[in-house]
Amino acid sequence: MKALGLDIGTTTISAVIVEMKERKIERAYTIENGSFQKTGFDWEKIQDAEMILQKTLKLLDEILEEYNDIHVIGLTGQMHGIVYLNKEGKQISPLYTWQDGRGNLACDGRRSICEMLEDDYSVKAYTGYGLVTHLYNCRMNLVPKGTAKICTIMDYLGMRLTERKKPLVHSSNAASLGLYDVKHDGFMEEVLRSAGAATKILPDVTDSFTCLGTYRGIPVSVAIGDNQAGFLGSVENATESILVNMGTGGQVSVLSEKYFTAKGIEARPFAKGCYLLAGSSLCGGRAYAVLEQFFRSYAQAAGVEGIDHYSVMAKLLDNKAAKMEKLKVNTAFSGTREKPDKRGFIKNIGTENFTPEALIYGVLDGMAAELYKMYGKIEKGLSLSKGRMIASGNGIRKNPYLQQIMSETFGMKLQMAEHEEEAAYGAAVSGMIAAGNLSLKEAIGIEK
Repeated sequence: MKALGLDIGTTTISAVIVEMKERKIERAYTIENGSFQKTGFDWEKIQDAEMILQKTLKLLDEILEEYNDIHVIGLTGQMHGIVYLNKEGKQISPLYTWQDGRGNLACDGRRSICEMLEDDYSVKAYTGYGLVTHLYNCRMNLVPKGTAKICTIMDYLGMRLTERKKPLVHSSNAASLGLYDVKHDGFMEEVLRSAGAATKILPDVTDSFTCLGTYRGIPVSVAIGDNQAGFLGSVENATESILVNMGTGGQVSVLSEKYFTAKGIEARPFAKGCYLLAGSSLCGGRAYAVLEQFFRSYAQAAGVEGIDHYSVMAKLLDNKAAKMEKLKVNTAFSGTREKPDKRGFIKNIGTENFTPEALIYGVLDGMAAELYKMYGKIEKGLSLSKGRMIASGNGIRKNPYLQQIMSETFGMKLQMAEHEEEAAYGAAVSGMIAAGNLSLKEAIGIEK
């Protein structure tokens, strides 16, 4: 028997077929998402929800035509964003993604929604979080007429697959919308009402890995957040390991039975009685891409075309002299969740180390240091002692230099996650848990 995992990412949609007994990927699929819609606003980041749905359904149906022994379908995808639904459970809006910037815009003449929530209610929530987006839309009269509920894009997929009219959302996705009391497992309904939003649009929430219904006779499990799915799909021994992901953004995640938060550290629901403590860098792996664009722009101005600049950067990194006197590079090029206007910087520039290779090393050091600073808060707050780092995401998988720097910075042995499509694989595992074929503790190596 096999499990199928689906991951609706921001740029791609992925699926994996997992042989359930050995928990090995038999086949993986990836297609382009390609659904971003252009608007007249740089801060607005929306995608065509129906296009995403149809692309995913087409991929799913093609897989099911080929495989007749799929036992369960698990779902995950990009967290934080929302789709508005009517009373029939159909989308009546685009997907307002996690990258949307309206939460940082002044909407009452002076304050943003994020500032208002912190000033008036002592609630930390960030732009791109679904309920921040919704509060802005409420104040600017942008909520679609006929709205009955909101949910994430992967929850909407689950609804359409199982013909549900109302969303049932895992707590990992519910918390990603913001204004969610993770410690007490529920939305901050009084804050929402006071801030001017009706609570009837909130989805029902479960903290269990459960099944929503069936699609073509196959059980479909409740969607989970991509952070949680990535952890399930990467970490084989959660008691000894941390997870570092480096994609477009960066993230360090640690499993904990204790609730803990700090500046820049979120406690995210994982399953009943345990949390993922997560620190996120907004630029993450994109910092290296920004540096490549810098070199490419200079080369083009000099009339040099057709160069693989990443290969040139790798060649420069082989120059060990670059390590002799480092540049200190802060890679908060996209700000931080707490300070979106913050920017990066370069320090310790001298006449001998202001070189391309030193700058490349400095950026990689900065990427690692930003996440290590966050992990240090978790380590100190909970007196943790972890000895192994599991790394995932193409930003680190394809960069052995970053792997070495991460290992040195954290003082841990680094091991790449076995599966490249970590979130899709984790979704398949969550489906196996929901279907009763596997326990959560078995999945993350707490018990055999």
